Amino acid sequence: MLFALGLASALAGCGEERAVALKAGEPAPAFARELFAGGRVNFPEDYRGRVVMLRFWADWCPYCRKEMAEIDPLRRRLEGRGLAVLAVNVAQDRDTVARFLAPLGIGYGVALDPEGTVARAYGVTSLPVTWLVGRDGRLRGKILGAASAELFEARALELLGEGGG
Repeated sequence: MLFALGLASALAGCGEERAVALKAGEPAPAFARELFAGGRVNFPEDYRGRVVMLRFWADWCPYCRKEMAEIDPLRRRLEGRGLAVLAVNVAQDRDTVARFLAPLGIGYGVALDPEGTVARAYGVTSLPVTWLVGRDGRLRGKILGAASAELFEARALELLGEGGG
């Protein structure tokens, strides 16, 4: 519970900041962040031409471990068709991220968002949240809360089948 309150505080930012209400069809908010494994990511530029599952998570999220593990085989199966996954850790330190990721062995990128600024830009107020971004860098929808591997796959296949999305 304290972790959830901490997330709410981190995502709230300054008192005058309004919640972001993004809609499908809008350009995905751009950001540059350090990757856990090293290097930097510039989103969405580094992912142009691919469908992206942009996954917001934290170690205390009860669904995140299972879902992040289930998304990786989907990514491996569909990356040749243009699917990519980028996970964004929300408001946690590198050691916490390391302990969470070590047993998962996932093969997709993990961006660090220690102040929660990327999460705020995407209107994230609870976890997990997965934004779906089309090949053109535009938002195509989101999955809120716990979801099955079948739902992730259905949404990925739907977007991969779109002509320009």
